[in-house]
Amino acid sequence: MKLGFMTAILDGFSFEQVVQTAADLGYECLEVACWPRGKAVRRYAGVTHLDIDNLGDREIEAVQALLAEKNIAISALAYYPNTITEDLEQRDLHVSHFYKLIDAAGKLGVNTVTGFVGRVQEKTVEENLEIFQEVWTPIVAYAEERGINIAIENCPMLFGPDQWPGGQNLMTTPAIWRKAFELIPSKHFGINYDPSHFVWQGIDYLKPLYEFKDRILHVHYKDIKLYQDKLNDHGVMAYPLDYMSPKLPGLGDVNWAKFVSALTDIGYDGYTCVEIEDKAFEGCIEKVLNSLKLSYRYMRNFVI
Repeated sequence: MKLGFMTAILDGFSFEQVVQTAADLGYECLEVACWPRGKAVRRYAGVTHLDIDNLGDREIEAVQALLAEKNIAISALAYYPNTITEDLEQRDLHVSHFYKLIDAAGKLGVNTVTGFVGRVQEKTVEENLEIFQEVWTPIVAYAEERGINIAIENCPMLFGPDQWPGGQNLMTTPAIWRKAFELIPSKHFGINYDPSHFVWQGIDYLKPLYEFKDRILHVHYKDIKLYQDKLNDHGVMAYPLDYMSPKLPGLGDVNWAKFVSALTDIGYDGYTCVEIEDKAFEGCIEKVLNSLKLSYRYMRNFVI
């Protein structure tokens, strides 16, 4: 396995600065944020470290030369919108950018694109599965024709009132994964596995690794800390941020020794990337860099 990080945490850095930071800290790969240029609609989104709308032959050559010089790989091109939003104009924009990402990945020699499938948050799972099949079948077929994998993170995107009641990403549980993979059986369509989202949903985050080992195409290292007193007060039907917080790996409730051990059990030898969303390490660049240093130091106990 290779150890990297998701670059959205370095908003404001150029691609060259991101690569240099990774090299300086000892990381081996980067999941590169590739949102279209524009205003971010939420935290850790809207970051553009590679502008794929302006990625010509000269830019591609420069990217590949820099990566080779610093001995850094791109694990995936990352874009996490609500791709099946009920706003059809926005849906078309999100889907169009996914197609561009697939093309850009091929040109860069990258084999994976990461993201969300999205969800119409007021509709049922069953209704959303129908929309998912309609929207995503051609996207996955396009990716498969070009040898590109699509890895969907299992984040519900359900944290506060603006995402209530159903959240903004459908592929959040093993039960839904089974249905999604029946509808779109391509092996180029799989999971960007983040154990932290199973912690706060009350799901075993180790068992699904074994069942879905052939569908795990990318891995996130992010932790979650549950506050039992707050959960006792608010209950599981509350906004999740009322009783939990994202943390750096090792500062929450995921047992990373057991998690990485399970990855080795199933023979996973792909890319694994730290995802930083810990508010305790925000506010200045020193704290952000410290979050990457601490995460690297901790995860190197398990990923060599």
